[in-house]
Amino acid sequence: MKFTKSQMKQLINENKELQIRLKELMEEHQLEKNFALKALYHTEVAEGGKYQLAYQALDSPKG
Repeated sequence: MKFTKSQMKQLINENKELQIRLKELMEEHQLEKNFALKALYHTEVAEGGKYQLAYQALDSPKG
């Protein structure tokens, strides 16, 4: 599975918990949004994370 900025943004837009977590990461670690997105991906999505299936579903072809 590969990090895709657009998919990660879409996943966050669809999930209030991830929106809050992103803001927390940015504030706690003084990260720019792009770095916080990658950090959130690695902690919550990649390698069996809580949101892995939702993220993968965004990659599935529609139709």
